[in-house]
Amino acid sequence: MMNVSLKMKSAPFVLLVISVVSCSKFSREIKEIDYSSPYPLSSTLEDKLEQDTLAWRYQISADDFARNGDYRNAIDKWDSARHSRKTDVSKAEIDSINNRYSVKNAKEYILEKAKENQIVIINEAHHNSRHRVFTKSLLSDLYKLGYRNLGLEALNNGKALDSALNDRGFPIQESGYYVQDPQFGNMVRTALELGYNVFAYENFEGGGQIDREKGQANNIAQVIKNKPNEKFLIHCGFAHALEGPYPHWGKAMAQRVKDITGIDPYTINQTAYNEKSHPDLNPPILKAIDINESSVLIDQNNEAIKYQRGQAYTDLVILHPTTEYINNRPEWLFDNGNQQVNIQLDEIELEPPFMILAYKEGEDIHKGIPMDISEVKKGRSSAMLALPKGEYTMIVTDEIKSFKFNHKVK
Repeated sequence: MMNVSLKMKSAPFVLLVISVVSCSKFSREIKEIDYSSPYPLSSTLEDKLEQDTLAWRYQISADDFARNGDYRNAIDKWDSARHSRKTDVSKAEIDSINNRYSVKNAKEYILEKAKENQIVIINEAHHNSRHRVFTKSLLSDLYKLGYRNLGLEALNNGKALDSALNDRGFPIQESGYYVQDPQFGNMVRTALELGYNVFAYENFEGGGQIDREKGQANNIAQVIKNKPNEKFLIHCGFAHALEGPYPHWGKAMAQRVKDITGIDPYTINQTAYNEKSHPDLNPPILKAIDINESSVLIDQNNEAIKYQRGQAYTDLVILHPTTEYINNRPEWLFDNGNQQVNIQLDEIELEPPFMILAYKEGEDIHKGIPMDISEVKKGRSSAMLALPKGEYTMIVTDEIKSFKFNHKVK
């Protein structure tokens, strides 16, 4: 995990009140405010990438764009980091895969398995906001099944721990770098609203990768020891979800939790078959299976396929369908109660590019994590956000001048 702070230049404080009429025909007040955005424009991120000389600069850039809510750029930079290439799948291979497997809804399958388990561990790729949206979609139903604790690798820990998180009821910028992605922030916010105990477990005590895996597992095991009869959902990154021997790390976090607690976790892999920035680059299995929802593959013995890496494995692997876009926004942003919210921007005295950020009413616009972000790169008549019903403080900023107004989603 990284802790990154990007300082943006801010304008002197000026107060300007303008009465305008929005697309929903109610009067709104637009104020020019002093606001230092923690979310840079894409051009700023591109400049940062160009100046970066680190070997893993594209991976860092992918995480930066994900944090900005820019899914398309995030997966594009990740493909650049991994030098993704076109994959070909023959008709015979497609027919073979479809003859061997059937498809089931991933969420429904996971919820059935969750009834039988005390610990569910699900991973994410840190550049892929869709994984955070999917885990969020499980929270309400898992809560009904008795899950009360959510452990998050992405939360700062140790001296940097956001100790007020559960009492506050929503995350802030200091909660953790990856948590600053609006979709990660929404996952945390939803969990807290449902009543989960959200806890950090990352190991910030230094050492190598083996020490990190041991530290993570010990931290999780301690929380389980204090709540032996409760159920746990753990959301981690990449290979930390692997069970069995994993030569690179000896054992990953999931197996070490199993060893310490004696509880066999149900492990779920979202990262094995990520979609790429272009369908031609997608893994062969995504090209072979025609799906329009997050799915699992069931074999002829009625068993879901596992993910296998040598002797290491997860109990389940998820296939997410290739993303379709609505006004350049991923269509899956508009699931789970989110609406397509069109915000009129004609009266904002800025020229593109600029960002629009939607903060939940009552949360601190200077420290909080927005519910959604969108960048307007050309034109300026409107922007589309993905938001549930509620009242919001909207911020429009070009990194120099910033404006604020209120908006209600009915």
